[in-house]
Amino acid sequence: MARTYSIQKMNIGDRAIDFNLLGIDGKYYSLKDFKADALLIIFMANHCPYVRARMDDINMLYSKFHPRLDIVGINSNDPNYEGEGYENMKRFAKEFNVKFPYLFDETQEVARAYGAVCTPDPFLFDKERRLVYHGRINDAMNPDARPTVQIMAENVERVLRGEKIEKPFDPSVGCSIKWRTN
Repeated sequence: MARTYSIQKMNIGDRAIDFNLLGIDGKYYSLKDFKADALLIIFMANHCPYVRARMDDINMLYSKFHPRLDIVGINSNDPNYEGEGYENMKRFAKEFNVKFPYLFDETQEVARAYGAVCTPDPFLFDKERRLVYHGRINDAMNPDARPTVQIMAENVERVLRGEKIEKPFDPSVGCSIKWRTN
């Protein structure tokens, strides 16, 4: 497992980049399908211990803030990498009781457009779909660490109140995205 930190390719204030990706429910999704006051796009992986360790926190965000917050999980890993691919995404979603759309970025174009390099790599957008925060879900820096501060939950609350986020880029840490070699 390569420990990787997110990088800042998108700038705060940039608009969300549209996509048209297949979800594990067999439907295609694009930005227009998400109409909540805020949108959280999380680049995820099925195998990654960092993602698996944060799933309770991600599910808590959905339970606490939906329908004012839409969450979208995007898997951009090489589907040939062990534990990844569309069918494994379905198993992962069932294992972790994922209630939000989990989308397959088979070409990896969406991850490249956003500048996602690790999993989890979360991007929070406001009602106008402008980037307001790119970074950590919480303060736990290792899969086995217990979080003490729910950074994303605090930032979602700020966005929903129309407040500015004090630290809009706070690099996430996780597994590297498994890029295709062909």
